[in-house]
Amino acid sequence: MACKPVEEASNRPATSLEFPSPYRPVSEAGDTQFSTEAARDEAGEAKFVMDWAGIKLGTTVADIGAGEGYYTIRLAERVGPKGRVLAQDINRGALDRLGERVTREQLDNVAIKEGAIDDPRLPEKSFDRIFMVHMYHEVDEPYAFLWRLGPALAKGGEVIVVDRDRATDQHGIPPKLLFCEFAAVGYRLTGFSEELKLGGYIARFTLSGPRPEPAAIKTCGTPPKK
Repeated sequence: MACKPVEEASNRPATSLEFPSPYRPVSEAGDTQFSTEAARDEAGEAKFVMDWAGIKLGTTVADIGAGEGYYTIRLAERVGPKGRVLAQDINRGALDRLGERVTREQLDNVAIKEGAIDDPRLPEKSFDRIFMVHMYHEVDEPYAFLWRLGPALAKGGEVIVVDRDRATDQHGIPPKLLFCEFAAVGYRLTGFSEELKLGGYIARFTLSGPRPEPAAIKTCGTPPKK
């Protein structure tokens, strides 16, 4: 699987330059269809994640990296008509297909938004939960992205991450590195579980205080050898 060593990147967005680059390669974006929906349902994946995250009627959720909408559709049913789901992705084609599905299934509690590689572009103080399922390892600018994600959380809101314990160029991220990157931007780990049905692990984070200044963020890991 090809990857992009961050130290060789020369095309960082201008909006990311005040933030540090990660000391790790980043997985190329994969198919938006992670697995068949039937197989994932048979494993009980979405139900487990939504139960673990405390998703109930009336919850407001952002589904980051929504892709074809596996979680979006199930979240919409779980939160009900008084809840809200915002499906976000940087893949315009996937969002268009998801929009067609949302219209077809008449999901009036779902909205769709295109994000950027360093900014989820979410409205402030809006979400009880923000989901990042099998996608965080593909974020090219994690420090800028997480820094701009935080203000979107409502009071008591949490970020839910599902990923695999693998090298970051193999579509995963070791939990220790995940914890470090979130902590560097002002988040606190509040829950963690390894689950076979997920093919990986699930982690929960909340904001622990004011955001650090971008220049004060310390990069996790070991600098690459030159």
